[in-house]
Amino acid sequence: MKADRTTDLPANAPVTTGAPTHAGHHPDDMLVLALPKGRILKSAGPLLKKAGIIPSPDCLDESSRRLRFSTNDPKLDVVRVRSFDVATFVAQGGAHLGICGADVMMEFDYPELYAPLDLGIGGCRVSVASPAADDPDEDWTRYSEVRVATKYPSLTRRHFAARGVNADIVHLHGAMELAPMLGLSRVIVDLVDTGSTLRANGLREVETIAHITSRLVVNRTVLKTRPQEIAGLIARFRDAVTAA
Repeated sequence: MKADRTTDLPANAPVTTGAPTHAGHHPDDMLVLALPKGRILKSAGPLLKKAGIIPSPDCLDESSRRLRFSTNDPKLDVVRVRSFDVATFVAQGGAHLGICGADVMMEFDYPELYAPLDLGIGGCRVSVASPAADDPDEDWTRYSEVRVATKYPSLTRRHFAARGVNADIVHLHGAMELAPMLGLSRVIVDLVDTGSTLRANGLREVETIAHITSRLVVNRTVLKTRPQEIAGLIARFRDAVTAA
């Protein structure tokens, strides 16, 4: 994953690689932090508090219809977007930094993203799962092609190609577990936490592709154009992770 190549740099290190993108020239010159909706948002709340970032009370309320929120920092706003969109918002400059699952970074692999910090939240894994009735000792590498249902087409193709197998992708955005039982695919590649949803739908994990946590991601251009402000925020998040 490209962004991880710089994760050992200090917070104030200059970045001289990666394709530049526009820095999101917001008319009010605010910095914008993108947060993912869903389970990661719940884990992000305590981390934000430790970092000294207190968004409007309804920010962490999933029932709120608002998408942009002020914080106790007059120069920082928070936006709440789909977890799969955080990387795009930051890479394209709509947000300056964000909290993004490593699975999303692996799928899109944007060169415009710099990932200085593993936040240690949102732990799960991306796995291959097949019907529980299948032979547990089946060797996938003996097939030339396997039909796979997933919301991670790029990640999945790379994974199977590394094993000499062509992944025939059925691109779904949810309910992956239905695909094998309805004949859409032989296996699925999906995000797994406890595995209870797989088991409830007659599936089992057969291979873990990657263990996943959430990362702090930064737009490379804004890191160059507003280095002190961004370095300060990275330091606050680093201190919060250390204190956790």
